[in-house]
Amino acid sequence: LIFLRHHIDDGLKYEYLTVENPLELWQNLNDRFEHLKAVVLPKALNDWSQLRFQDFKTVSEYNSTLFKIVSQLKMCGEVITEDMLLEKTYRTFHASNVLLQQQYRLHGFKKYRELIGSLFIAEQNNELLLQNHDSRPTGSASLPEVNETSSHFGGRGRGRGRGRGNG
Repeated sequence: LIFLRHHIDDGLKYEYLTVENPLELWQNLNDRFEHLKAVVLPKALNDWSQLRFQDFKTVSEYNSTLFKIVSQLKMCGEVITEDMLLEKTYRTFHASNVLLQQQYRLHGFKKYRELIGSLFIAEQNNELLLQNHDSRPTGSASLPEVNETSSHFGGRGRGRGRGRGNG
């Protein structure tokens, strides 16, 4: 009862403050919000049908949106299985990544979290490769080391260099 009251909206808190029995409070809240399923379900089903992996810039964005929709569907009594999550992700890869999609399928993931973990790793590796490429594109000369000494001293004295000794 304390947990429910702590996490309930302030307006509802005042309305149900006098209810002592947690079961009664739960039933009252359920009666009050049961109709929301009729509102949420059609939108959640539409969002599920429109959801495509290729529409997101990052795996994290896709994963977050997917689980938001899945939680709405589960709240409305729909059953979403691991296989459905895997298929949704596989089928919505970009058309240019058909080979990649087939490779992920052949890997034989049984759990969605295994697939998404693999996609996270691949995304991080791709970002690292792109950062390395951007810092020095293929075919360009490497930058000299900061502490590299040069064998050419530019002109003071008789070529002895700096300090004591000869160079």
